[in-house]
Amino acid sequence: MRLGQAAIQNKNLPEAIIYFSQALKESPKDPQILACLGQAFCWQGNLDEGLVYLRQSGQVLAKKARKSRDVKLVVDLADQLQHWNDYPGSAELCKQATQINPQYARGFQLLALSHLRLNQKKPALAAGKQALKLAPDSAMLNILVATLEITNGQSESARQKLEKALQNPLLTPEEKFRAHKELARVLDKLGLYEQVFSHLHAAGEVSPRLPEVQRQDVAMVPGMLETYKAEFDSELLGRWANTTFPADQPAPVFLLGFMRTGTTLTQEVLAAHPTVFVADETDLIMSVVQELKRMFNQRGSVPDMLRQLDLDGVLHLRTFYWQRTKALFGDKIAGKLFLDKTTMNSIDIGLINCLFPDAKLVFLLRDPRDVCLSCFMQTMIPTPSTVHLLTWQNTARFYAQIMDWWAVVKPKLNMQFIEFRYEDAVFEFEPAFRKVFDFLGLTWDPKVADFHKNVAGKVIASPSFSQVAQPLYSSSVGRWQHYAQEYEAIAETLKPYLDAYGYQNS
Repeated sequence: MRLGQAAIQNKNLPEAIIYFSQALKESPKDPQILACLGQAFCWQGNLDEGLVYLRQSGQVLAKKARKSRDVKLVVDLADQLQHWNDYPGSAELCKQATQINPQYARGFQLLALSHLRLNQKKPALAAGKQALKLAPDSAMLNILVATLEITNGQSESARQKLEKALQNPLLTPEEKFRAHKELARVLDKLGLYEQVFSHLHAAGEVSPRLPEVQRQDVAMVPGMLETYKAEFDSELLGRWANTTFPADQPAPVFLLGFMRTGTTLTQEVLAAHPTVFVADETDLIMSVVQELKRMFNQRGSVPDMLRQLDLDGVLHLRTFYWQRTKALFGDKIAGKLFLDKTTMNSIDIGLINCLFPDAKLVFLLRDPRDVCLSCFMQTMIPTPSTVHLLTWQNTARFYAQIMDWWAVVKPKLNMQFIEFRYEDAVFEFEPAFRKVFDFLGLTWDPKVADFHKNVAGKVIASPSFSQVAQPLYSSSVGRWQHYAQEYEAIAETLKPYLDAYGYQNS
């Protein structure tokens, strides 16, 4: 175990797995060893195997907790499972924890979050209310229950809880941020549009005090985009365009765009086709970028490194991509068309085109005004990209930076691509999606129109997981008009894209 922990410190995961496996042979029911081995596999990208060990650790801990009634470690393990998007496993552990000790509020809190991510709305609210009953003075639990009430259509009750929570002068920055965001969301649902933006702006003012936000490098992505616009020229993008790649290194389909443009809706419609497998918001391309940097000892920009790469290097990176993919998904991808949907891989279109010139790309478009509104209203985990969505002006500015990059790189691409409008998907579902299916070489399957029926109990990584669990609706189109006066502040920023994509008069 000590050797395994030392290997983890040295970021040597294969060695850590060897040592933890040896420890497990000696103590096959030790929950700590099981958890360490599971975590190491997950960090390595082998989620299927890692989650098996983490779940086993949880069951051992639950068995011990039945005697002591101390469920803290069980719930901690459930929290780890949520980190790896294993919400079914987390829900099962939380159910056991709450049965063993029904007075432990955090067990019900995590159970509520598990149900929520599985689109099990009523059980989520019931668990949240039980947690709040045990800790009625908890501001975060009041905010959580209000969020669950919004999901269950109990908007007025949610509004009252959130307004009361905001009267508490002792709220932490995180609690204040979440309360303002959720209150803006519920006021929007209640049609009280004139009150919404004051809370969104208030959340934006609090956001610089959030530790997760403070840890982000705000300049990183804009700086990368400027470099990519200057350095990804036609010569670099076309270097391997005429290469015949090995049959065991096929090209995926990439589904990209800007956040909140309909990528999750599109992935779920395509995932409803029996021959398609969707990878939802993975780190596959990010891992390839890191491997490229490792090969060149971090020297130079990504375009510089790609210029120095030879064909063997390209084949290595394609092999690396598929090794990571198989580690994540195992045999589930066999014989399927593999769709890599990681929305903000839009930043890495240049690298994707260089390594996978034989790939196909679906790029999502949506009215920029609706995009900015949806992004600004949504609560997202802080990343180098989402940190730009915390104020109204920055949201529009970041949208413009991504779309400028798309406009620059689009004419130089060797990949086949289509631009797909969210509004067409909403109002002309079958004709619009038939074009996408034809582009991908797929036969039309009428069952894809029932995509929402496949979502219940399914984990979807993007923030719009709850929206795609219901039939297609049009209320999100033109939603910006409720807030027309707010757009004066960002009108000049958005105008080029409204004009370019024909949204100006819509």
